[in-house]
Amino acid sequence: MTSDAHAAAPSEREEGAAPRARAATLTDPAEERRRERRRERHSRRYRWDVKWSPYALIAPFFLFFIAFGLFPLLYTGWASLHRVELGTPTDMEWVGLRNFSRLIDDEFFWNALRNTFTIGLISTVPQLLMALGLAHLLNYRLRGSMFFRVAILTPYATSVAAATLVFVLMFSRTDHGMINWALGLVGVDAVDWQNGDWTAQLAVSSIVIWRWTGYNALIYLAAMQAIPNDLYESAALDGASRWQQFLHVTIPSLRPTILFTCVVSTIGATQLFGEPLLFSQGASPTGGSDHQFQTLGLYLYEQGWFNQHLGRSSAIAWTMFLILVLIGLVNWAISRRIRKSA
Repeated sequence: MTSDAHAAAPSEREEGAAPRARAATLTDPAEERRRERRRERHSRRYRWDVKWSPYALIAPFFLFFIAFGLFPLLYTGWASLHRVELGTPTDMEWVGLRNFSRLIDDEFFWNALRNTFTIGLISTVPQLLMALGLAHLLNYRLRGSMFFRVAILTPYATSVAAATLVFVLMFSRTDHGMINWALGLVGVDAVDWQNGDWTAQLAVSSIVIWRWTGYNALIYLAAMQAIPNDLYESAALDGASRWQQFLHVTIPSLRPTILFTCVVSTIGATQLFGEPLLFSQGASPTGGSDHQFQTLGLYLYEQGWFNQHLGRSSAIAWTMFLILVLIGLVNWAISRRIRKSA
């Protein structure tokens, strides 16, 4: 028993020494200072994380915007004030506003501006009206509504090149052109779609309508689903038909959305490039044999990459930018008036 007591004594002393060692560690001033410095470092890192993490998350957007948005905009603005050729972009000769003043007397610029306006008008108005009607139909409970919503978005997901090439075949003057074949069934002679003024613009506009109607329809559909059902129930109790509900409930509720789609469609029409380029024979930037459907985007491309007048093309680009700014200001004024009237 004595030996057992002597054997147990060291373990008991060790167990008693451990709390004393921990207590000594806790009361050690040096260790306490180290822990305090560690807490300060963690607190400082937390403050830095809270303060700078949002900037780090949005920094890639601003870096890409500066590299591919702001810098090209400023550079084209500087190049528009010089005579500079594409082959020698560093050889600049100051000309001031001469590139802009030449546009005033340039008949091809005014022709491109007029074509841009007419194609934009012909494509935007039917496109938005059809999109509004499709959205109204899809807003009701239909069988397979999800399928139809995906189907109307398919043209938007289709490549511009593929869609335009199909429409080129459809509007071909030869016998295999589907449009002329359909016109022949009702006794109408074949139409030379590409070489006519209005016919070519109608053909290009049809491509734009086909590609963007479904996209705008889904925007209208999302806005319609946000309209409270109480408004429709109140109108129904007052004896309003579905058509009257559409005119007096749906349309007024969609005014901000309709304004948004009008502005976005107008901006897209101002920048129209791929459809008229590929619709022309040989993908020519002239927009037809007589420039009948040459848009501002095509005219910019012709001046900069075919004629290699980088200064003139930069002036055209800045003119387009100023037109878009003017469209934005009109949108702001109309939106402000709508908010005041509401």
